Amino acid sequence: MKIWGSPLGGLPRSRVLRKALRDYERGVINYEELEKALVGSSLVALGAQISSGLAYVVDGMLDWHDIFRPFVSIWRNVTPTGLLRYFDNNFFYRVPLFTGKPEATSYVWAQRVRRYAPLAEPAGLKIVMPGPVTFTYMSRNNTELTNEELASSVADLLAAEVRLAVEAGASLVQIDEPLLADPDIGSDLGDLAVELVSKVAASASSSKTVLAIYFGTPRVDIYEKVLNSKVSCISIDIGDTPSSSLKLIESKGFGSHCAILGLVNSRTVYRDPIDILVDAAVRALKDYEGEEVGVTTTTWLDLIPYEYYISKLRLLGELVDLLSLKLGGEKISEVVKL
Repeated sequence: MKIWGSPLGGLPRSRVLRKALRDYERGVINYEELEKALVGSSLVALGAQISSGLAYVVDGMLDWHDIFRPFVSIWRNVTPTGLLRYFDNNFFYRVPLFTGKPEATSYVWAQRVRRYAPLAEPAGLKIVMPGPVTFTYMSRNNTELTNEELASSVADLLAAEVRLAVEAGASLVQIDEPLLADPDIGSDLGDLAVELVSKVAASASSSKTVLAIYFGTPRVDIYEKVLNSKVSCISIDIGDTPSSSLKLIESKGFGSHCAILGLVNSRTVYRDPIDILVDAAVRALKDYEGEEVGVTTTTWLDLIPYEYYISKLRLLGELVDLLSLKLGGEKISEVVKL
C-alpha cells in the first residue's frame, strides 16, 4: 500500500503578504510589486510542504479571497456581491450573482501550474476546484436558467479549467463539494453533484482526481451516490465528526476509489494527538483493499493563523511516516508522473 500526504486546500497569508494586498488595494504599490510578494510567499508555502515530505502540494492560493472569487472575477455574467458566512466557519465569502449563462474570458489555473509545477519538484502540484453544485447553490441565480442548468454550465467551465491545467502539468485535480455533507441536502441534488463532478473529472485525462467532502459527514444515502462518482479518490473529513465519519466508512468503505482521510484538524491551532489520528486511520482502513491511501487536513488551512499552519503540515508528514510503519506501507515522497 502506498501512503501519501497533501493539505486539503488553501494556506493562510503571512503578515507581509496581508500588508502587500492592503497596500495594493490602496494604490500604495503597483501590481508588479504585489506579484513579487505573492510569488515569494507562494514559494515559502511550497517549501514548507515539500520539507514536510508531502507528495502533492498546493501553491497556497494566497491571492484567493474565497474559493469562488477567482472564477467569478474572470467570467462574464456573474459578479461578487455581499458577504455571507461560509458554512459554519468564522469565514465569509462574497456571494456570486449570476445574471446570465457564465462565459470564460480567461482561465485561473493553467498559468499558475506552469509557474509553480516545476518549482514543486519532487512533489506534484495539486489544483483545487469548487464543485459545480456547491458553487451554484451558494450563489444567487438571476438568470433564466434553472439551478440545474446553471450548475451544468458552471461544470462546463470548470471542466475546461481542469483540461488546461492538466495539460500545463497539474498532477492532481481536487473538486470540493462540501455541500454533500449538508444534512438537509436533497437526494436529487446529490445525484446532480455526482453527475457534474464526474463530468469535470473526465476532463483530467489520466491525471488523478479527487472528490473532497468536508465540514461534516454525508448521509448514508448521499454517500452511496458519491460511491458512484467517476473520480480516482474520495476524500472524507474524519476529524470534524470522527464518530459518524468512521461509522460511515466502516459500513460503506470507499468502493473502487482510493481513500483519502481528512485527519489533521484545520480548525484548531492545537496539535492533534497523533496516536488518536493513527488509530482513526487504522480503523478507517480495516477492510480497505486499495493500493494507495492519502492523508490530508480536515479542511483548508487558511482558517487558522499563519504561525500555526507549518506545524500542521509537519504533523501531516509525521502521520504519513507513522502510518507507513503501522500499515507496512510505502511512503510516497515524490509523484510518479502519469
